[in-house]
Amino acid sequence: MMKSKISSLQVLFFSLTLLFSYAQDRGNHSKFRRIDGWNTPNAFRTASGAPGFKYFQQKADYTISITLDDKSQSISGEEIITYHNLSPDILTHLWLQLDQNISRENSVARLISKARLRDSISVEELSYYFPDFKGGFEITAVVDKSGSNEKYFINGTMMRLDLKKPLRPGQKYTFKVKWSYPINDRLKYGGRSGYEYFPQDENYLYTIAQFFPRMAVYNDEKGWQTQQFLGQGEFTLPFGDYDVKITVPADFVVAATGELQNVRQVLTPTQVKRLSIARKTFDHPVMIITPDEALQNEMSRSTSTKTWHFKARNVRDFAFATSRKFIWDAMSVRTGSTTSLAMSFYPKEGNPLWQEFSTRVVAHTLKVYSKYTFDYPYPVAISVHTDRIGMEYPMICFNGGRPRPDGTYSKATKYGMISVIIHEVGHNYFPMIVNSDERQWTWMDEGLNTYLQYLTEQEWEENYPSRRGPARNIVDYMKGDPETLVPIMTQSESILQFGNNAYGKPATALNILRETVLGRDLFDHAFKVYANRWKFKHPTPEDFFRTIEDAVGQDLAWFWRGWFYTTEACDQSIEDVKLYTTKFFLKNQTGKFTEIDFESLPDELKVQFSANEKMLINTPYFAQISIQNVGGLIMPVILKFNYDDGTSEIIRLPAEVWLRNERQFTKVFPLKNKLISVELDPMQETADIDTDNNRYTIEDTRDLFLFSIKTL
Repeated sequence: MMKSKISSLQVLFFSLTLLFSYAQDRGNHSKFRRIDGWNTPNAFRTASGAPGFKYFQQKADYTISITLDDKSQSISGEEIITYHNLSPDILTHLWLQLDQNISRENSVARLISKARLRDSISVEELSYYFPDFKGGFEITAVVDKSGSNEKYFINGTMMRLDLKKPLRPGQKYTFKVKWSYPINDRLKYGGRSGYEYFPQDENYLYTIAQFFPRMAVYNDEKGWQTQQFLGQGEFTLPFGDYDVKITVPADFVVAATGELQNVRQVLTPTQVKRLSIARKTFDHPVMIITPDEALQNEMSRSTSTKTWHFKARNVRDFAFATSRKFIWDAMSVRTGSTTSLAMSFYPKEGNPLWQEFSTRVVAHTLKVYSKYTFDYPYPVAISVHTDRIGMEYPMICFNGGRPRPDGTYSKATKYGMISVIIHEVGHNYFPMIVNSDERQWTWMDEGLNTYLQYLTEQEWEENYPSRRGPARNIVDYMKGDPETLVPIMTQSESILQFGNNAYGKPATALNILRETVLGRDLFDHAFKVYANRWKFKHPTPEDFFRTIEDAVGQDLAWFWRGWFYTTEACDQSIEDVKLYTTKFFLKNQTGKFTEIDFESLPDELKVQFSANEKMLINTPYFAQISIQNVGGLIMPVILKFNYDDGTSEIIRLPAEVWLRNERQFTKVFPLKNKLISVELDPMQETADIDTDNNRYTIEDTRDLFLFSIKTL
């Protein structure tokens, strides 16, 4: 082997590179620095967080016909998909999601599910980990417009359709899929949709979603979103128009995404009239199907079928619920310039709670969310009741909250029901309209939605018992075992402590940003800017962070890094407080300093002092306070000064007080009154995890000798 010669210039270049890298490494640890790893701004997404001039998104339109078999608890259907390639790219294949395949016997989700055995365990609990339900799509045909078979390949919950010829920018492609699958018992096997069986009257209540092969998202940020559905990370879907016909037994009632097209064919004349009245009623729900009519349906067993026809425009998904048991009420709600129909569908087992609260909560949610984002754009918003669930889809959601069999209920049940309805209806905004990628970033819909849920709860009732939102409610999580914590910016399937991480912590972060860091007016403006920039589009985390900074005019890298990219906690400590009593000395004619009272000075000498000097001379006390950042999380510092006359005041220092030294700082405060104690975070605004070090009582004072070289 020949030895290569290295020139002195190469050695110098290599040395300078190492030196520069070392200097960068040494000087780039500030928690206030810009965040590494954000997507580079481009023509698709700008540095301000707004869509770029070349931003694109795909479109998928569906014409679907399905039949639900109540005897076998199964679904069969066919769909015509028209996929519009609005990207600048040539596509050689399409990806579809087959989320029902999570229920297959050897699905990845089942194979990776884990459990621990105890010495004693119930058969029911153990069977949950070894389900005998064999679900999943049975794809019976995939053909093009002419009826010719398409070439496709199924990998778990994803299906690749290989195109006969490339799909060029601006072109569209239409194909048909036929399928069927058994519906799961949701209470027995879990899942985000399925059926609930009522043995007392031998009826089923179906909440049906992910029931058809759906197009995956293709965008500039990731290309095709092909992450497998494992159960925790939810869905990401393109917008499109839906024309859906649902065939069910004739005594069933159907609630679905979109507007009902054949009202007079599926409802009685009396029910049609009631629905018309509801469209003009804004102050209370109107019964469309009464409890007595629902009870009659419960006892019926029709052998004929009825087809309900729905259309929905510019939605990212479609879901429905159907049962003989449904009571149905509705009222109208205005949000800005739009009017929508708030509706609830529920079995008698939901009463009296559901009849009293559900539709009113739906209307309230639309009003409050619209105030903080944009006017609700869809024609309907539906809340459906079934046991132990909370799941959202465009215009429709499935919610728990069931009274006891005798109709009584606890406060926990009542408020739990109201909260889940607010939360799931609120998902119409995030992610159904502001269409983030749930498969990657759960917090972008759950966290933002939980933040707005908190505001909506507080506007529903003063002192509403909100579980999430206030800083104090996240403290136990933030001070937990570091081995059980991951940053908010963690891919959905890898999240630990899902509820705290993806719901509670981001909601708390936004509430702190609003209440403590920025103020309500500034943050509310920025949040509304984000919602309107990205409604009916596909934002990324960087789009959110950049938009907030752009709208408030402030660098918030320290906040995003601490709350979203680390597991650091806020633990600020008062290390020391020194209280000084001032004594003023002035030089006399002999050159010595003499203690005097400033007010006794002649006027011709007083005028030699500036206004600031006069203020400091006449300040009787100075406090020197040392604060330590024990937890590591950069946060504003909020101090409460308690004085000996019984008064107190709040001093707020911005997070930038930690610049140049993120571990500790010492600051001096001039005081008019004698300080007796100091408290950190007195109103529990920063989620400080250790309040034992947040109070300092002053035992004595020291003399502070103020002197001036001016001559007496």
